[in-house]
Amino acid sequence: MEIRSTTDQDLDVFVDTVHAAFGRFPEPPPDGGGGWWSALEMDRNLLATADGRPVGTAGAYSFELTLPGEILAPAAGVTAVGVLPSHRRQGVLSAMMRHQLTELRARGEFLSALLASEALIYRRFGYGPATYTQRLVVPRHQAALAAPRARGTADFAATGSVELLRRAECGEILEEVYDRYRRAQPGALSRPRHWWALGAGQPPVSPAPRYVAVHRDADGVPDGYASYSLAEPGTLTVDETVAIDDAVSTALAQFVLGHDLVAQVVFKKFPPDHPLRWQLADFRAGQVNDDTDWLWVRLLDVPRALTARGWFMDGELVLDVDDPFLGEHGRYLLTVRDGQADCVPTDREPDLSLDVSDLGSVYLGGTAPSTLVRAGHIRAHRPGAAMLADALFRAERSPHCLHWF
Repeated sequence: MEIRSTTDQDLDVFVDTVHAAFGRFPEPPPDGGGGWWSALEMDRNLLATADGRPVGTAGAYSFELTLPGEILAPAAGVTAVGVLPSHRRQGVLSAMMRHQLTELRARGEFLSALLASEALIYRRFGYGPATYTQRLVVPRHQAALAAPRARGTADFAATGSVELLRRAECGEILEEVYDRYRRAQPGALSRPRHWWALGAGQPPVSPAPRYVAVHRDADGVPDGYASYSLAEPGTLTVDETVAIDDAVSTALAQFVLGHDLVAQVVFKKFPPDHPLRWQLADFRAGQVNDDTDWLWVRLLDVPRALTARGWFMDGELVLDVDDPFLGEHGRYLLTVRDGQADCVPTDREPDLSLDVSDLGSVYLGGTAPSTLVRAGHIRAHRPGAAMLADALFRAERSPHCLHWF
């Protein structure tokens, strides 16, 4: 078997192979846009061949990942990973993933991320679930919001207005508002300009017909949007809601919840800690389903990754990190002072012992280390170590990722 980097001339072979791996055929792209593969970076993709025939693929995008502290870090977005059914369980996938991780390190990258098609696959390669998402369904007849109870809290109406546009009319607005949002949201990924230009991805990045409720502030500047459709009779489905603050998010929720001739509103890619369920007059009206993981994160260089993110309290921990897939092991002293971290090798006794995949899960602050201690995945070597780790690794708010790749 041979694994090689691809070129632009390999695009058709690469696309056909990854589709065959999933038992599908490439679908014609929607009018006015390219298929999801139109944004592939062919100099970052790998093709595995056996006897001269393609049998596996793996790709990567160049993204920015927002870390706690509103820090933007380069991250490889691993994608299009597949092996033909005829060559599974023969080591092809492991060989490609090892080859890819080696290449990412050679590029100087210290973080990679992916969306896992199956949860059992990627932990063995060092990835851990780091952000979570859900679907919220609200029956239209139970969609009334309760008045805020906190003294001094204004009613829900945000200062500004909501304008209804079609997707084709507001591409630049979507791009600008999303970019403003993702720079302040831990766990968010960038959407490079060529993604919007090519229409690569899922709505609203793709040009598929959608209505878009655009919120503008008092000065008329767009500061939020909700992309939606009524694809099913009586069901209004919101692809995503992007807002710079809770007031704008609430105004957009009120807009879609007040739509006529709708039996229910479905919010996709909904943050688990979103306040909307608490704002409903009937708390049980908001029904959560499809509660699942979304972005999986892997640390390629532990000291660089830990010193890159922001921190919100002082303290120190000794982390004993095992990376069985790459056959590596390291013990690091993490010291945080005034929001900055120092991470150096040490021979001190560890406070926590953990797999690199578990470090990926806690890295953005979306998974408490103590949860993984209780689950038997992280070992705490002294009382209070898990509680200290919880406090250190927390983010300013829960990480969330909307981007599909």
